[in-house]
Order: sequence, then structure tokens, then C-alpha cells
Amino acid sequence: MTSWKIVRIVAGMFILLSLALGLPQSPLFHSAYWLLFTTFVGLNLLQSGFTGWCLMETMLRKAGIQSGC
Repeated sequence: MTSWKIVRIVAGMFILLSLALGLPQSPLFHSAYWLLFTTFVGLNLLQSGFTGWCLMETMLRKAGIQSGC
């Protein structure tokens, strides 16, 4: 699996988990502050789309994960 696929899978999992923990309607609700984490992940994805740089992808490549398009 390539680094860009891993980044997107992890980002999607983080968003879904933080929504499950942050929305009062969820059976897993813990605190509405989890929605700040959702915002953080979304802003990082937005910045990555404009700049083409992602810290997690850089770290994965340094760890030996193959880069991909």
C-alpha cells in the first residue's frame, strides 16, 4: 500500500471516530470537543490539497512506505 492511500484511510478513520465521539446523537458520544479534532483533520486535508505537502505522508515515506500518486 502506498503512503497516500494510508494517509487518506487514516484521515477518514479519524474523522469518523471523532464524529462518533463528538456528536450527541451517537451512542459513543463522549464530548463535543471531539468535533475540534474533526476540524483539525479537515483543515490539514484542505492545506494538503493546496500545497501538495502532508506531514504524515512525509513521515511514512521516511519509514520506508512506498510513495504513490
